[in-house]
Amino acid sequence: MKLLVVGGGGREHAIVRKLLESPKAEKVYCAPGNGGISCDAECVNLSAMDTAGVVSFAKEKKLDLVFVAPDDPLAAGMVDALEAAGIPAFGPRANAAEIESSKVFSKNLMKRYGIPTAGYEVFSAPQEALAYLRAQDRYPAVIKADGLALGKGVIIAQDYAQAEQAVRSIMEDKVFGASGNRVVIEEFLTGPEVSVLAFTDGKTIRPMVSSKDHKRALDGDRGPNTGGMGTVSPNPHYDAAMAERCMQTIFLPTVEAMNREGRPFSGCLYFGLMLTPDGPKVIEYNSRFGDPETQVVLPRLRTDFVDVISAVAEGRLADQPVEWSSQAAACVVMASGGYPGKYRKGVEITGLDSAGQAPGVTVYHAGTVKQDGKFYTAGGRVLGVTALGDTLDEALARAYEGVERIRFDGAQWRTDIGRVKA
Repeated sequence: MKLLVVGGGGREHAIVRKLLESPKAEKVYCAPGNGGISCDAECVNLSAMDTAGVVSFAKEKKLDLVFVAPDDPLAAGMVDALEAAGIPAFGPRANAAEIESSKVFSKNLMKRYGIPTAGYEVFSAPQEALAYLRAQDRYPAVIKADGLALGKGVIIAQDYAQAEQAVRSIMEDKVFGASGNRVVIEEFLTGPEVSVLAFTDGKTIRPMVSSKDHKRALDGDRGPNTGGMGTVSPNPHYDAAMAERCMQTIFLPTVEAMNREGRPFSGCLYFGLMLTPDGPKVIEYNSRFGDPETQVVLPRLRTDFVDVISAVAEGRLADQPVEWSSQAAACVVMASGGYPGKYRKGVEITGLDSAGQAPGVTVYHAGTVKQDGKFYTAGGRVLGVTALGDTLDEALARAYEGVERIRFDGAQWRTDIGRVKA
């Protein structure tokens, strides 16, 4: 098969690498890709949002399947356009991708179909939101921009001053653009967080192995929210009994709810869960593979990845086994100094030899460019240093050994991935 992966981050590098393990992957392209991806796949100079360009390229190269990985092109209808042109695609159509692209839609969906989530209210005017916060006077309070915001549209306010600043920055200053036309204010839940990605063709759902994302920039879960500073799999708080409970109360009901809404979901459906004292609840849905969760989940997949995504795209997942390794995986993100705020680009990276650094370590490139045989930083999150091990401690030790061998000016990373409580 000839395949195209749309996107250019660490998630896409992990997807490309996994596809290339399959003997059925004759040729893999990536648009636009990045420095590291260019060592594994043929990068195509197309923006991830260039739907017309992607459709044209897929026709020209007679591609067998296009894997649309990021949230923005899914929300914009890239899968719809590919399918209309007769090109098989992995990912949901735009009306199903709204489960991520609109927090208001997803919260209302959960309320309508009795899927457990935090209590909430929706506001389209800042003064109404602020009046509600004053009346409630309950903190922490969770304030979310309605639309897509690069994983940074959620603010946990500890008092009214922080809540007011969040509402005004989202709704008045438009720090996330039109994504902030509406906000959701919801109750603050407590408990361990769990990420569960799932393959689904709209009829069958096959949850993947669990993971835990570390969103805060600094050790001890301090600092601002980021797109993710590291992940581990499996999540130590998620056992077989909890998995079955989530299947019955959340996963299956969500697929059924989307079907009843006339929005069948095909692709990767991501469940961000909180294991509260009242049971598991949904914090958020994503309409695609998470980043950096993909970097620890896909290395544990034992079944041919091309077989699985083909079965999803063709609506025959029920007939496709999906098997997983019992090993643990850990990913430590190396980011540019200053991330998630302002940071420099174009800083040379050393220690990235062809062998992949420490034995058993894979380095997924998130924000890099390659020039004259050298790698340079080109984003906030630069590398995802990933390792497998028979235990989580072993996987973490290997990943951090890999981190220690890599150098770039201003590099920052968390030293407590997989070790912080809950």
